[in-house]
Amino acid sequence: MKMRLGIVDYIDSAHYLPGHGKCGKVHGHTYKVEVVIEGEKTENGMVMDFYDIKKTVKEVLAEYDHVLLNDILDFPSVENMCEHVHARLSTRLPYPVSLKIWEGQGKWCEISP
Repeated sequence: MKMRLGIVDYIDSAHYLPGHGKCGKVHGHTYKVEVVIEGEKTENGMVMDFYDIKKTVKEVLAEYDHVLLNDILDFPSVENMCEHVHARLSTRLPYPVSLKIWEGQGKWCEISP
């Protein structure tokens, strides 16, 4: 039986969207990052230890926390950021990863496997 496990973490980052009217100026957001993995329970009764999920997510998110996202992405929209973070997490976690990134309140992007 497949099970889904999820964690939530937060990062603070600055960015600007080149060529965009209002968002073309440097500004910042608190991003809420929701990570969900899906898999079968192992013989120890868990899909994956929450500690290991959180550790991996924190290591990946450290690249994006308290930085200017334009130094990482040419056009750091939440969609591009979601793709970038998802690619990093997918190589580090041994299960299919769903990712939802909230840009402040009420705005989000989601990628599912």
